[in-house]
Amino acid sequence: MGNLFCCVQVDQSTVAIKETFGKFEDVLEPGCHFLPWCLGSQVAGYLSLRLQQLDVRCETKTKDNVFVNVVASIQYRALANKANDAFYKLSNTKGQIQAYVFDVIRASVPKLLLDDVFEQKNEIAKAVEDELEKAMSAYGFEIVQTLIVDIEPDEHVKRAMNEINAAARMRLAANEKAEAEKILQIKRAEGEAEAKYLSGLGIARQRQAIVDGLRDSVLGFSVNVPGTTAKDVMDMVLVTQYFDTMKEIGASSKSSAVFIPHGPGAVRDVASQIRDGLLQGSFANESSS
Repeated sequence: MGNLFCCVQVDQSTVAIKETFGKFEDVLEPGCHFLPWCLGSQVAGYLSLRLQQLDVRCETKTKDNVFVNVVASIQYRALANKANDAFYKLSNTKGQIQAYVFDVIRASVPKLLLDDVFEQKNEIAKAVEDELEKAMSAYGFEIVQTLIVDIEPDEHVKRAMNEINAAARMRLAANEKAEAEKILQIKRAEGEAEAKYLSGLGIARQRQAIVDGLRDSVLGFSVNVPGTTAKDVMDMVLVTQYFDTMKEIGASSKSSAVFIPHGPGAVRDVASQIRDGLLQGSFANESSS
């Protein structure tokens, strides 16, 4: 920009406000213009048509009484066809925009809960943009875009929100872990039940085979040895099994198993056997003497 020999240069994306004896006369477009200062013509000022941005930080309270700082980013520019309004009607453009942003945010956010503020920030930005568009268009400015770029609750509130979220996730993890353990226990119980069922079938078949074998043995022995009864055969089988068992116990060098009768009658039999043994020993000593 310059003013030399009554010529004025206006840069690109800028307009100049021309006055004659202090009265608005014209808006000078970018380029070189003849301005006879001697006839009272002068440049009152310059107005940028570039897109500008204003960040506004507004502290307000939500419906659940949480104080938050809402940061709004306002993108605006002056209109070339209303440059005289933009230049003369407002003395502090940024202050005017900031006042409207405060008014809309402090009227919208207190109606919402804290979680809803985060979810509906686009609606808040839209409300701010609509209000600014209506107000600033009368002053020769266009609102290009309004963004809610940040919502900052108090540090203690953020910490509490994180703790709530962590607790909820831990509770969900505990439920999932408990459900997994429940499934394992159910499967384990089903497996044990199936194993016991199969074991029962095996024992039943084993006993059935033993019974069948004993029956065949009794029948065969009765046929081959006339005059024997089934009880005689069973007694002989039991005696045979008893001696086989004793033989197996004696054959093992590390065996420590001892079979002792444990019923009341068995105790009496053991005592009688011991007494008879002692008496026989005494008679043998007397005979030898």
